[in-house]
Formats: sequence, structure tokens, C-alpha cells
Amino acid sequence: MNSQTLDHIRATIRDVPDFPKPGILFKDITPVLSDPALLARSIDGMIDATGVLSVDKVVGIDARGFIFGALIAQRLNAGFVPVRKKGKLPWMTRGADYSLEYGSNSIEIHQDAIAPGETVLLADDLLATGGTAGAALALIEQSGGKIVGSTFFIELSFLNGREKLRGHGPVHALISY
Repeated sequence: MNSQTLDHIRATIRDVPDFPKPGILFKDITPVLSDPALLARSIDGMIDATGVLSVDKVVGIDARGFIFGALIAQRLNAGFVPVRKKGKLPWMTRGADYSLEYGSNSIEIHQDAIAPGETVLLADDLLATGGTAGAALALIEQSGGKIVGSTFFIELSFLNGREKLRGHGPVHALISY
């Protein structure tokens, strides 16, 4: 992706100060999502950065990861697998707990969502501290999936989230702050 397109995408992301709490500068991606050309270019860029030409499944993390993951899966002619917050999936699940700055959380995946040996790409809107993505990657491995990498729309590199993803394939981000 050329730098002019990346600059346009970056300029379209809206900064919202003090959201969801004081001191946080929230990166609002909804202006990008509402522009069909920018959204298409973003999906292309997220795929191109990985070098992945085909996978069996794309896993997206609740909730904005569903947007990116489903679109990437469609482009790669792959199945889409949602990873959701605990208690939100209707079938038999396996779960993983992960730490947050103040406390912990849990995510789940359907037990039959990924067959052993299937190739899997993780996709999400944001890589921050890496806790949620790391837990999702652990669920993919527990399912027998072969992780080919992870792709994110935005990475907050100052939070060092990549460290928690080490050993789970290459990590790519379209935009980095």
C-alpha cells in the first residue's frame, strides 16, 4: 500500500480525548468504516501486509474484529470464526482467561470452529497490550489450528502488545501509533 493511501486512512481516524475515561486518547475508526473505498483499501492493506494468499479460517475478536475478520475471510475465500466474550456463543465452547490492567476477562470459541491442522489468520481492529489477542491465539492452538499470523488495523506500539504474541507467527499492523 502506498504512503499516500496510508496517510489518508490515518487522517480519517478520529481522535477522541478522554474516552472511555479521562487520560485516554481513543482512536475512532468509524469514519474509515463508513467510507467504502477506505474500508476496502484497509482490508486490502491488512491482507497484503501478511503475505497470506489463502487460509482455511480467519478468526475475528469481539466486536470490531468481526468487521475486519469477516471481510478478510471473504476476500481470502476462507471461513470466519468469531471469538466472543464468555457466555455469548450458543454451542459448546473452550475458553481462555487473560489479564487486563485492572482485573481479568474471558473469551470463548466454539469447540468445533477450527479443525486440527487448519490454517488460521487472526484479525482484529486493535493491538494494544496483547492480552485479548494472546488469549485468542491460545484458543486457536488448543483447537489444533496452525496459526499463519495476525493482522491488525491499528497497533498502539508503545504498549508492547507484540510481546504477548511472540511465538505465534508474524504480527502485522496497517497503522501504528
